[in-house]
Amino acid sequence: MRCFDSESLSHDPIHGYIPFTSPVGLPEGESAEQDVIDHPWVQRLRQIHQLQTAWWVFPTAEHTRFQHVLGAMHLASRAVEHLFAGLQEVCPDVPSRAYVESLLRMAALLHDVGHGPFGHFFDQHYLADYGLNHETVGAHIIRHELGDMLRRIRRNPKGALAPAETLDPDQIAILITRPHEGEPPDMPQWLRLLRSLFSGLYTVDNMDFVLRDAYMSGYNARAFDLDRLLHYSVFTPRGLTIHERGLSALVRFLSVRAELFRTIYFHRTVRAIDLSLVELFHDSKRYLFPGNPLEHLDEYQRLTEWSLLVRVGAWPQSTDPAISALGQRWREFLARKIRWKMVCERTIVFRPGQSEATSVFSHERLFEAALREQLPPHLKDLPLRFDPARHVHRPGGQAPAAGQNYLFDSATGQIRNLDDREMFRQLPVSYRICRIYAEDHRYQREVAAAMDRLIGASEADDATNM
Repeated sequence: MRCFDSESLSHDPIHGYIPFTSPVGLPEGESAEQDVIDHPWVQRLRQIHQLQTAWWVFPTAEHTRFQHVLGAMHLASRAVEHLFAGLQEVCPDVPSRAYVESLLRMAALLHDVGHGPFGHFFDQHYLADYGLNHETVGAHIIRHELGDMLRRIRRNPKGALAPAETLDPDQIAILITRPHEGEPPDMPQWLRLLRSLFSGLYTVDNMDFVLRDAYMSGYNARAFDLDRLLHYSVFTPRGLTIHERGLSALVRFLSVRAELFRTIYFHRTVRAIDLSLVELFHDSKRYLFPGNPLEHLDEYQRLTEWSLLVRVGAWPQSTDPAISALGQRWREFLARKIRWKMVCERTIVFRPGQSEATSVFSHERLFEAALREQLPPHLKDLPLRFDPARHVHRPGGQAPAAGQNYLFDSATGQIRNLDDREMFRQLPVSYRICRIYAEDHRYQREVAAAMDRLIGASEADDATNM
């Protein structure tokens, strides 16, 4: 009879019941999935919002990284259900299904464990100072803080590992980090293939956050057809492959993800908040954390959005004039007194054959220099902020996902590149929402005219270079 004592359920608005193993009735010395879920490194994700700063604009989008990683863990099991048989055919040396499922579940649960306050913002404006990002910090935590516990996991809700198998934290760390040069040449092929479930076009990470963010923000209660996307996915010798019957579901997923970037993550007010936060955080960060997180892991574990906001909330009462002044700025920021107002927006779409790298819109500094050249002389020093927010619809030839996702052509029985199909080629490679922010709207018309002249000049240059 199935043992229900060693299994618990968490109810989720996106996926329904999410099962996980609990410690009750397990052999002595064995870890349960609940032990990892309840660990302080994972529990701290309850205090880091999934939507960075967008929750200040979308009042219902208060969900956290913790809810997201539980959902990603659940999707890992659903992916194994559809993909393991194909993986076994391609890689006969693959470990047992239970091993693969536990490996993917723990990687999904822990893929965000290295995040700091404000998520990716913290990557760019703090971790990058030390050559780090949340993935490299997370990999360190998995190997050095959670490794012993992970090695003691022997089962998941669908099955138990083989007697000789031990979960490898190094493999979990590899799964959560993007492919890069200098990786171990002896990495097993089955592990390389599984990595596409974390860094390919559609992953257990982004499939969950698209559904969750769309639902919690009110954008869409059922954003794309998850069941069809998984049903028509299979591992082949080339990599993660979708049957052409599932291509429409993939295109829909990519389109919805792009629309979420446009309407939620890149919302004009969200980006204005980020621009204000950049200046404030730059001046504050030396008072918030002592240095490299890898050298201060205990303190990093306690650093969350809650701890940060409580701390800066007390700064106005500081006896240190510098900290007190920063505290006043934080008070205004948290009261939504945002300095920057959007005065112009244009979307630049890059299709196959168009070089984004050589565009003046490819970098904030190039964008600013080019735009100021188009302004009337008396406005060239106008206080402005430039935000060329970028989203990649589908990978170009050099992107890692381009070598991870493929199409099965049922008419010929061949594995093809996705862009062999017109439906996929219709998606842009990338786009940039190029916005200009000012302190007020007095010169909005002049700035917009300068932007239109810049776009016209850029299009003329592109035509000349073709």
